[in-house]
Amino acid sequence: MRSLSSILPSNLSRFFATALGVALIATPVFAQEGGGDATTSQTGVLFRWLNFVIVAGIILYAGAKASPYFRKHAAEISEKIAEGKRAREAAARQRQAAAEKMAGIDAEIAQIRSDARRSAELEAKRLRDSARDEAEAIDRAAKAEIEAAQRAARIELRAFAAKLAVERAEAVLRGELTPDAEATLFRSFVAEVNGSPN
Repeated sequence: MRSLSSILPSNLSRFFATALGVALIATPVFAQEGGGDATTSQTGVLFRWLNFVIVAGIILYAGAKASPYFRKHAAEISEKIAEGKRAREAAARQRQAAAEKMAGIDAEIAQIRSDARRSAELEAKRLRDSARDEAEAIDRAAKAEIEAAQRAARIELRAFAAKLAVERAEAVLRGELTPDAEATLFRSFVAEVNGSPN
């Protein structure tokens, strides 16, 4: 069913609504001029009921027109409340995760310190063992070099002693060997060679 305002042009409908409003407001005044009590007369009661119906109609009409706005506004408020609830829950989860991390951080720091201490001790032990091994290798190399030097010195000393002995023997032989002794030695050598069986 089409409403009256949709049938009439907008200016005409405004004029008609204004005229109806003025007539409704002025009717009790005109009824009072006619004599009698306006509130107790039949016309007064009729206009009171008519006034009530019009006011109630306007309120219902305004409520019907405003209803989508209020529904939309209520939906927006509900959505914002739900969004706030989700944000609060997300913040609570983040706070819980942060609290768990903070609770575990002391243990994690202690574990890192323990691991670092253990690693430093192992590294120090490894360095000590390595230094000891290197010192032992240097000691063995030095001993081997000393022994080699001693052997070389002994050999050189023997060679020097043999050379000195040969030189001394030559000197002694030169001093004792005279031409007569040489001839005697030669004769005895030849006699030995002749006397030995071939």
